[in-house]
Amino acid sequence: MATEKHSSSISKKDKSGRRKSKTNRICKDVMINLLKKLFFLFRYFLDQFIDFVFSLYWDGKRHAVPDLEKRHAILMESAVTLAEKIRKKELKSEDLVTACIERIKQVNPVLNAVTDERYEDALKDAREVDKMIENGLSEEEFKQKPFLGVPFTAKESHAVKGMLHTLGIRARKDARATEDAECVRLLRAAGAIPVAVTNVPEINKWQETRNMVFGQTNNPYNTGHTTGGSSGGEAALAAAIASPISLCSDIGGSTRMPAFFCGLFGLNPTAGHTSLKGSALRTGLEPTMASVGFVSKHCSDLAPLTAVVAAQQAPLLQLHREVNLKDIQVYYMETVKDLRVSPICSDLRKAMNKVVANLSSLATSTGSAPKPYYHEGFDHCFSLWRHAMAREAESFARLLTDNAGEAVGLLELGKKLIGQSDYTVAAILKLLDDQLMPPVPAAWADELTETLREDLGRTLSGGVLLAPAAPSPAPPHAALLLRPYNFAIWGIFNVLKFPAVQVPLGLNSDGLPLGIQVVAAPRQEALCLAVAKHLEKQFGGFVPPCKVPKEDS
Repeated sequence: MATEKHSSSISKKDKSGRRKSKTNRICKDVMINLLKKLFFLFRYFLDQFIDFVFSLYWDGKRHAVPDLEKRHAILMESAVTLAEKIRKKELKSEDLVTACIERIKQVNPVLNAVTDERYEDALKDAREVDKMIENGLSEEEFKQKPFLGVPFTAKESHAVKGMLHTLGIRARKDARATEDAECVRLLRAAGAIPVAVTNVPEINKWQETRNMVFGQTNNPYNTGHTTGGSSGGEAALAAAIASPISLCSDIGGSTRMPAFFCGLFGLNPTAGHTSLKGSALRTGLEPTMASVGFVSKHCSDLAPLTAVVAAQQAPLLQLHREVNLKDIQVYYMETVKDLRVSPICSDLRKAMNKVVANLSSLATSTGSAPKPYYHEGFDHCFSLWRHAMAREAESFARLLTDNAGEAVGLLELGKKLIGQSDYTVAAILKLLDDQLMPPVPAAWADELTETLREDLGRTLSGGVLLAPAAPSPAPPHAALLLRPYNFAIWGIFNVLKFPAVQVPLGLNSDGLPLGIQVVAAPRQEALCLAVAKHLEKQFGGFVPPCKVPKEDS
């Protein structure tokens, strides 16, 4: 009996201990969540204060983008429409290229987007196109050149033969491309005509388009604010209605971020389906999470342009597959809980809620209303991206010297303090992060990345995820130096190698673009494009940053 009483006493103590332990864990979790909420609240007001302070300086330097003249109104059309007009002899390529060049010359003094041009050669190319069409081309020839006679610009990190190819670094300030990057070659083969190359941050690695060679590129909606990076030059020209086709690339939001900040559509396709040969000095053979992509005023341009640069791999992406929107299960994620990333502002939360409400009205008996989704991997967006970047073949420190040595972060910081560094503060910050911070634990990062990829891939079988585009609309120039990790909301989808479309959703009260990302599982571009097209119709799509001529009735 004594033994039984002793055992019973021990059992009660064990149960009591377990209850106490469980209570302690619950209290600990509640306390951690409370501290996180307080931290994010502090970050929110800190961000507001930072933007206010920086705006005091930059608002005084704001300049309006010139209004679009009637003779340039054709530039409001999609690239697909322009190509069709040229094929039907309703529009001459020379007239279109002339309009493009004239518009670039009008807006570039305000934007500082163009780093080199080939205007005379582009006009010669356009005249040749007009002669070819006048002499007669077969349907098969037109099919092989779907963008015949349409001008394009490319971010300067894509090599365009004969043009500057500096990558924004002083060590390459006079470097010129000796041949086209593969994506440029493919666009030329499709009939498109290169007109200019545009500004990028050093080696494409920053959230703003600024370097020590060409300076900073300005946002057409507010020239005191950033265009994003690294395709900021392209987005600025496209939003200013100066470039019908804008060739970009994306390794951490470099296509989608400028698209968001400049009110455009942008597609980052499934990684591994576009060649980066000749882009940012790559051979095209390296495994990478980067992809070639485009920004555009029109969602309808994204699939056919991506098909061109995807070449033989285009069928794998099913870009033109017809999709019934009502059959797509929609999920949404209102925020990420990465402590390094700023909290999502109220304007963007409201925009997300409007989209969710709109798509909820489409629910049928075969589908259901949008559902919330979250995974703990989104608590670590930057860490997972940083770990994935460590697997990339390129060396940022070596590329900064044009592979003539290796830049040292601490040394460059000291030189910057006395005005002697060849690099921007942003580049030096990345050097310090790469060289001084400990690496992300590989086993942990690999496991978390894989569980996120598997769970999200399984969830999005036949569906899409609505995700925040950024914590806030385009901030003032240089403000992102104080929040260097915010790009990770875009970067996490590079890590997963999932396709994503950036979708504009009008302007906020300050006249800055709003938007969201629409994400799909690998090779399911058709799903996110279908949702993007629907949202374009429902919310108006691209809103010009200047006055445009009214259409003739």
